[in-house]
Amino acid sequence: MTEMPAETIDGSLPLEQALNRLQLDGAIFFRSEFTEAWSFSSPAAAGEFAHAVEPRADRLIMFHIVAKGSCWVAGPDGERHRANEGDVIVLPYGDEYEMGGTATSESVPIFSLLAPPPWTTLPVLRHGGDGSRTDVVCGYLHSQDPLFDPKMRALPSVFVVRLDEAAQRWVRASIDYALAVSSGTAVSDAASKRLPELLLIEMLRLHLGSAPSAEHGWISALHDPALAPALACLHARPEHPWTVSELAHEAAVSRSLLDQRFRDVLGLSPIRYLTEWRMHLATELLDSTDHTVAQIGKRTGYDSQEAFSRAFKRRMGSSPSRWRTERRTGTS
Repeated sequence: MTEMPAETIDGSLPLEQALNRLQLDGAIFFRSEFTEAWSFSSPAAAGEFAHAVEPRADRLIMFHIVAKGSCWVAGPDGERHRANEGDVIVLPYGDEYEMGGTATSESVPIFSLLAPPPWTTLPVLRHGGDGSRTDVVCGYLHSQDPLFDPKMRALPSVFVVRLDEAAQRWVRASIDYALAVSSGTAVSDAASKRLPELLLIEMLRLHLGSAPSAEHGWISALHDPALAPALACLHARPEHPWTVSELAHEAAVSRSLLDQRFRDVLGLSPIRYLTEWRMHLATELLDSTDHTVAQIGKRTGYDSQEAFSRAFKRRMGSSPSRWRTERRTGTS
């Protein structure tokens, strides 16, 4: 008999178990072949498009596995994130986005390259010139969990997950399978629909492993009637100098109740959570964008580069510049 996962004292689940309980429906898993120079734009995976892929869905979750080569991706804010071979790009709210290669190219609408759904067989998207090639495996999924509610914005609009060696081997095997079945298998194939679910859960586990209070019921907090609106504010505007009184007003609860719920469920005060969340966002931006340290500091609520650098070093043990260099060169 399978042992039921142990819950924390307040009824919330640690991250690993909460992710395993996510209800996800695998919709599509197909491949793309791009050759330099290339660039395309995609509308939000919502409305009629989402319904065509999954009749119950108002919005889809998207992810892209870079199987070969490199590319950039930008969400609605236009901020470009780099992704290399082995990286996984996640768009948890199915927002509109652009993607392109290393060379400059005029962006074209994705549906000028690919027939709109529904698809009877897994499609293959091909686009670009006669330069070097980038292969991307794409997935669309559906979930009604608050983690993927665009009103909550508990996650960035787009983020890149860098995998360790063990995870790369597992994802590589999944990619090989997907590429094999994409040559003509019907999209209703049960195994090909289950793979995107497993892959997304693993990517969320890796990305959220550094989120503040990830092991103290972070996902469960998104269901909490007092915490959810306060967290939505912090996630939407991390640069704002929030006070507990402001957050309590937004959540329509007392200051003392909100403070206690943060401590009980997340193990942190509201302001400490905000500081930790800012550092979580800062590491993602340092890792996947070319923004300067000063720009990232401003994005995460610091008035000066010096203030941001001091806070970052206290939390991460090294300056932002050194941390970025070590991440990109693999040194320590």
